[in-house]
Formats: sequence, structure tokens, C-alpha cells
Amino acid sequence: MTRTTTPTSPTAAASPVAATSPTPSASSTAAVAPTPTAPAPWSALVSAALLGTGRRTPPVAARPGQGAAAALLDAAAVSTVRRRAALRPAPAGERPAPAPADPRPLLPPAARRRLSLLLADRGGSGGGSRRGTAPDLTELLPQWLAAAGEYGYRAPEALLPALLDTARARTDLRPAALALAGPRALWLARLNDEWKFALRGIGGPSALPGDGDPGAVQQQWEEGLFAERVALLTALRRQDPPAGLALLRTTWSTERAEDRLMFLDSLREELSAADEPFLEQALSDRSRNVRATAAELLSTLPGSALAARMAQRAHSCIGLDRTAGAPVIAVEAPHECDQAMQRDGVTPAPPSGRGERSWWLSQLVEATPLDGWPARFGGRDAAAIIALPVGDDWRTELHDAWCRAAVRQRNAGWARALLGAPAAPSQAAEVAPAGSSRDLTKLLTVLPGGERARWVAEFIAAHGLSEAFRMLGVCAVPWAEPLGGAVVDALDIARDAGSYPWSFSGVMGLAERCLDPAAADRLDMLTAVTDEPEGASPGSGGYWSEAFQRLVGTLRLRATMHAELTPPPAGDTTGPEPGPGSDTALEAAPSGPRVP
Repeated sequence: MTRTTTPTSPTAAASPVAATSPTPSASSTAAVAPTPTAPAPWSALVSAALLGTGRRTPPVAARPGQGAAAALLDAAAVSTVRRRAALRPAPAGERPAPAPADPRPLLPPAARRRLSLLLADRGGSGGGSRRGTAPDLTELLPQWLAAAGEYGYRAPEALLPALLDTARARTDLRPAALALAGPRALWLARLNDEWKFALRGIGGPSALPGDGDPGAVQQQWEEGLFAERVALLTALRRQDPPAGLALLRTTWSTERAEDRLMFLDSLREELSAADEPFLEQALSDRSRNVRATAAELLSTLPGSALAARMAQRAHSCIGLDRTAGAPVIAVEAPHECDQAMQRDGVTPAPPSGRGERSWWLSQLVEATPLDGWPARFGGRDAAAIIALPVGDDWRTELHDAWCRAAVRQRNAGWARALLGAPAAPSQAAEVAPAGSSRDLTKLLTVLPGGERARWVAEFIAAHGLSEAFRMLGVCAVPWAEPLGGAVVDALDIARDAGSYPWSFSGVMGLAERCLDPAAADRLDMLTAVTDEPEGASPGSGGYWSEAFQRLVGTLRLRATMHAELTPPPAGDTTGPEPGPGSDTALEAAPSGPRVP
């Protein structure tokens, strides 16, 4: 890329790093005299070249014994380099400090080449409905970054610009990409405005200024940009939760409402009973959103005073009715939303289509500690309470609120009871009963990883893939058995049944990224083109064959990628240092934006 610029003052024109000089008028061209420090105007060089040095003396100083034509060509070459540098005429800037050292081992050679290929293909086609058998490298980059991070490698310095560009374009890759890039990426980010996002930190202890020096931390908290302050608070909470809360207290009363909301949200991580007094004060904040967030955080602390107040209200509305013979859950929703309820986070105005009383009740139940319900229902456990009938058509409303409470409080016992048996005949209808707002996928995130995978596998075996796509997205990668086998079996059944192939492209894309690579060999039999059953979509046999070939090829590529990331030999902690003339030496990298 070539960009010409015009200096704004004689001082700038005299700069040794000037890109160009002012363009004189035609009448003054011949009067321009060269100086040792001022480059000849480009237009004057062009005029001398067009007319010939015999008719016009070039405005350049010739070396002893050098002819006018040679001097003109030398000056044109120097001017061309200056123009291509795309630098504004200015005094030479101060040389940047050397890049910090990164003691982690370098990637093995094969893994370096793989990373280069993945970064070069970061703008690939993507999408699960693509045709062909080639793997989608764009979707494999997140897994590669995660695996490299587990081994503790650092990225080659020559690939840092491409890695930073990728992280800038894809926010989902930023934590892993910046962790692999290390401190030298932050050094580069200070020299290029396009990479300033990296300076916000990734939330780890390394984001603390001055190695955690209290004075440096306080200075950045008081003087830093908002994004830097959020990153600082998050990092400090991870390292020292009480210190993070104490830092927030120092400026809380002077912060803007929208900033208070973001800072309050940073307390979610490492939230404990020590934060309760501060959150109780926040319930009286002048911002409604801040009050609501404080109430939500307090409701996740089962022993908080707010949780006790909400439990008292909810238990007065819900109880066991034994007058009807068989036990039935009786519900009497609140008749008003008083000021005390509103202070504790109950929103009085319901959303469109919701009744006021049911809206108030659902908020009370959602904020009530789940561990208190067994005593309210005669010592029954969660599964027995869920099985009780609910009077007056309150069942869906009550169960939905319990689902949200289980997710908020991360209560695996209640989540397990609310999910029920995955293979039960009624379970498919329970995914979204009429009028329900529950989300079984969120409930699954509360279960341990292995149990979650088994539940989804049984659900797929009983009900197919149509309702399981979002559930698959919350299962750990690679999919543990029997989940991987259940997905492949369901895809094979769909192909044999002549199902519309493009409707399964999303699941096939997930399988490429999430199946265990060891399953590739046993999937070879599915790559053949099969006869299309009667009524099948035209061309579906070829599509299914391509899709399974792509699946097998991607799994084998993933296996190769992991093999290339062989752990470093014991004792190898430094890796080769780049030489002063190598393309990985960053110590002499120029400041300012990179020129493509």
C-alpha cells in the first residue's frame, strides 16, 4: 500500500523520515536546491527524468565521480522507499522499549505450520450447510488454541500479528488467543491502535498493574478507561475477593448508574457471604437496574437475609393442601407488590401477556432457596415435590419458577428432579409445555459433565435430534460416550429414512467439532453413497455421503492436530530465542500501525 502525504511545516519537510516533500509549482521546480537533510520533491525528480538530465539538472547532490543520471536514480529510489513507508513527515520517534521475554516453550515445528494454516483460513466459508468434503478450518481454530494453551506453549512471534487480527475479529477467541500470544502481544498492542482490545486484559492475575502493587492498582482504578477498570476489578476479584470489593467501595458513590451496574456484575465471580452487606446497601440504589442486580446476587446466597425474606413470602403463598384427600400443592399468589417486595428486587409491572399476581409469584419462588422447600412439604425431597399435583392450573407457572431457581442457585438435585427421566414417554412434551418459559438446556448446565452427556444421549435415543440441538451445545468436548454414539446413530437413522439432509446440517457441524477423533475409523462405512429411499429429497444420498466424508476427514485432522502438539521435553522451558536478524525479533519492531 502506498500513501503520499504533504508536510505541514518546513521542520516536518526536513525530517529524515519524511515520506514526501511539498509539491512545488511548475514555475518553481528548477529553483529547488537540494540540501543534505531535505529530500528532493518527487515532482522535480519526475520532471528531470522526463526531460532528461541533459536538458534539466536533477535537483539532487551527486557523489564524487557520480553522473547526474545515476544521482537522479539514487534519489528516486530513496524517495520511493520513503513513500512506500506511508509515514507522515515528522521528527524520528523514540525507539520503543524491547519486547518482554516469554519463557514458555515455543510450539513444535509441525504445530507452528498448523497454526499458520488455521490463521490464514480464518475467513473461510464456515457454516454447516456447505458442500464438499474439506474440513472447515475456521471452526477448528478454537479447539487448537485450547489444546495449545493446555500444553503451555507460546505462539511464534512472526504469527502474533495474524493471531491478534483473528482475536480482534472473533471475540469468542480472545481469551485463548491472548493467552497463547502472551506478554509480547500486549507489547505489540501498545504500538497499534487496532489491537488496543488486548490491553483490557483477559481477567487473569496478570492483568493487575505493577504486579499487584496497591498504589498502581488504585491509580489505574481512578484514572483508567472504563474497560480497563472492569478488567482490573474482575482480575482483582479472582485473586483477592475482599480487596476487589474494597476497591469498588472507594468510588461507588461517585460512579455513573450504568457503570455501577457493570461493576456490580463483576462481583458474580467469587461471590460470598462477605459481599452481603455491600449488596444489601445496593438494594437502596437510585438505579432500578442496580437494585435488581443486587437482589439477584443476594438470592444466589442461600443464607442471605434477602433469601430468608423471599422464602417467608413464597412459603406463605405455597403449601400443602390435605383437605382434598391426596396431597395437593395449593397456590395463593400475592395480592399486591408492596415497597418491601420492590426493594428486594420484585418488579411490579409484568411483561406483556402476563398477569400481575402470577408475575409476582414467579419472582418470589425464583429467589427462594430451594433447600427450604422440603420442610414446607413434610420432608419430601425434590423429586417427590415435583411429582405432587398442583391445584388451579398453577403447575406450569410453579415448575418454571423452580427451574429458574435451580439454574440461579446451581442446585443439581433440583435440576435433576425437574429434568426427569430423559427416555420417559412424556418427556418430549415436557421440553416446552404450553405456556411454559422453562429452558431444559439451562437446567442441564447445572449437572456434572458426565451425567449431562448421559442424559442427552438417552434423550436422543428416545426422541431423536430435533429437540436436542441446543442440548448438544452445552455438553463437554469431546463428547463422551454414549453421547457420541447416540448422535451418529441418529444421523444414520435419518439418512436411511430419507430425511431432508439439510435440516441436520447444524448437528453435523457440531459433530465435526465435538465427536471424539477416535471415532473416525468406525465411521468410514457411513461415507458410501446409499440408495435413496422412496420419497427422499433428490440428491440427498450424495449430500449425506459428502457430509459423512467431511465428518471423518475433520475427525482425522483433529487427531493429527493433537498429535502435532506433543508436550515439550522435560526441562525445556525456554525455547530458542530469536536472533537479531530473524523475522521473529520484536525488539526492533517499529511503532505505529502496521502497513499491509
